[in-house]
Amino acid sequence: MSPIFDCRDEAQLLSGMRQARQAIGRGELVVLPTDTVYGVAADAFSANAVQRLLDAKGRTRQMPPPVLVAGIATLRALVAEVPEPVERLVEAFWPGGLTIVLPSQPSLSWDLGDTQGTVAVRMPAHRIALELLEETGPLAVSSANLTGRSAAVTPEDAEGMLGDSVAVYLGDGPSSTGVASTIVDATSLVGGQEALVRVLREGAVSREQLREVLGDLLEPEPDHPASP
Repeated sequence: MSPIFDCRDEAQLLSGMRQARQAIGRGELVVLPTDTVYGVAADAFSANAVQRLLDAKGRTRQMPPPVLVAGIATLRALVAEVPEPVERLVEAFWPGGLTIVLPSQPSLSWDLGDTQGTVAVRMPAHRIALELLEETGPLAVSSANLTGRSAAVTPEDAEGMLGDSVAVYLGDGPSSTGVASTIVDATSLVGGQEALVRVLREGAVSREQLREVLGDLLEPEPDHPASP
């Protein structure tokens, strides 16, 4: 069985982080706590590791995983451009529960699946996730569950679904919210015909919070058409 480390214990934290770093370096999977739900992580620049992540969850390449980063400097390295409204979103909600989809940097040699030239990026507000990201670089991370099942809010939940497909489980008690991140599509802000930010999934950050930052750049809700 793959080990579960309770990172609330300092000794287990040190051992768990060391084994997690080594597992990522070998192209294996690691479950880690985030500020939303538990995630299953792989080296974003290892196509084999990302495929292993998709296989473990029962996902196809048509559902590429988001990428977690340790800060905005890494975001700038991964995307083609960071438009000013995205700068505002990052300032308001990072680290935190907002995932932003942007055109990816064309020069990057990675394979996250069928991304249509985009990447979904988030900076989590969790000390263990951020520490691991600082040491490994960007990680492809999806919720730690089988596709179609509820997201894991404890490492034991994740282990029950993913088992030995994951090399190391890092635990930090139950997730504080259990609410997945909000995902927004900001690709049209980079050379698009109509500059609008679309909400792909509402979660930890509400539409109202997004509108406070973006104003009319936020696409109207489907059942609330824009005023004439």
